Amino acid sequence: MNEKGKLYLIPTRLGDNPPLEVLPLSIKKIIEQLDDYIVENEKTARRFIKRVVPNKSQPSLRLKVLNKYTQESELNSFLEPCLNGTSMGIISEAGCPAIADPGADIVSIAHQMDIKVVPLVGPSSILLALMSSGMNGQSFAFNGYLPIDKQERKQKIKALEKRSYELNQSQLFIETPYRNNQMLNDLATTLHPSTRICVACDLTLPTEFIKTKPAKDWKNNTEDLHKRPAMFIIQKD
Repeated sequence: MNEKGKLYLIPTRLGDNPPLEVLPLSIKKIIEQLDDYIVENEKTARRFIKRVVPNKSQPSLRLKVLNKYTQESELNSFLEPCLNGTSMGIISEAGCPAIADPGADIVSIAHQMDIKVVPLVGPSSILLALMSSGMNGQSFAFNGYLPIDKQERKQKIKALEKRSYELNQSQLFIETPYRNNQMLNDLATTLHPSTRICVACDLTLPTEFIKTKPAKDWKNNTEDLHKRPAMFIIQKD
């Protein structure tokens, strides 16, 4: 019986900077070896692979698309190359695969199939934001997106503030980039004035902005966050 291939979890950039400014050389070496990938978007994945390894043959690449439209019944077949002895890579749209990302479902199946999972080093907006926030890095929770409805969102913000205080836990979340300014305004006006808010925006990019201040000090914010990928963290002491 053939030895199974490995499943490599390949981080990507958080923005449009040169890949090897933020990614280790080990990722280039793995991409040079692999032709089989599971990706969120074929076009951007091919562009990323070409940026990292310009001379790699694009016609030889075999890409399977994993996104919100993928049927659960299809997932097992995605790992057939590994079962036949060929190693594969998972590439996220941004940052680390399987962290706030559909790749987690594939990784779970890989473990069930006894396929070796190999995580590679690269940027994670969640960890970079937490590292730079000055908030609790021993106990924290990532909460994804908050509700869109204004009243529900404010209720969720208050609930996260209460949880932060009771558990001494940093609470992280994200927002659709075109609603960032509204999110920060809601945080500044809903939270207790002394509750700390960190905004970590454009991480690893030349326009990077990271600032932690009490809610009351964010009410006169002049930094425009519109359409800039951002991570929000709150902590009530």
